[in-house]
Amino acid sequence: MNVLGIDIGGSGMKGALIDSFTGEMLTERFRIPTPESKKPKDMAQVFKEIVDHFDYKGPIGCGFPTVIKHGICKSPGNLHKKWLGVNVKELFSNITGLPVTVINDADAAGYATMNYGIGKGKGGLVIMITIGTGLGSGAFLDGELIPNFELGQIPYKKYKKIETWAAASAKEREELSYKKWGKRFNVFLEFVELLVSPDLIILGGGTSKDFDQFREYIKIDTPVIPAELRNHAGIVGAAAAALHQAPID
Repeated sequence: MNVLGIDIGGSGMKGALIDSFTGEMLTERFRIPTPESKKPKDMAQVFKEIVDHFDYKGPIGCGFPTVIKHGICKSPGNLHKKWLGVNVKELFSNITGLPVTVINDADAAGYATMNYGIGKGKGGLVIMITIGTGLGSGAFLDGELIPNFELGQIPYKKYKKIETWAAASAKEREELSYKKWGKRFNVFLEFVELLVSPDLIILGGGTSKDFDQFREYIKIDTPVIPAELRNHAGIVGAAAAALHQAPID
């Protein structure tokens, strides 16, 4: 079945039609910048524009960059504070007139990687880290999703959350070299290793494509590998979630 997957990030909202059984992208990715306000009404309008672009009628899967529980935003994350408590599933369903499944964006990326990518068949505790505006994380135990595993929210020194200091947005904002940023990212991974002792860490998001430029600064014992699907994983996983929403929605 062909399903529209939409991946919402702090800087961009993008979608594509996906073969939900193979994970193959059937169209080019269509992207619209996330509205500067990052408020629910404005972002819902962009969501509808993406749906209209594909002239799509059917179930939609959406990866959303905050904690989502039963379709409701439980933390505004890097978005506007007005998102707190919003039923995202209901908001997007109402504006499009279509059924929408909403899951955390890192969970979506992990879902794609574990079902269609390099994580397929991997047992034990696998952590998917998406590197972007924030640091998203998805956790899988023997292939089963543990939802809303938000490791990027760990407080660090003067920062309320470590992603403010160690995400790709910090690298861009402070114009850090891959060496300086890679050492910061390694500090984050040290916390991940200490707290949950994963068997494998898979890196996704746009920055993962540059893994070779910061690989040498990753010093933890846990194996760390880049995801094959990279920046498309959120779209692919969101689409698949629309057909497999029972265990994760």
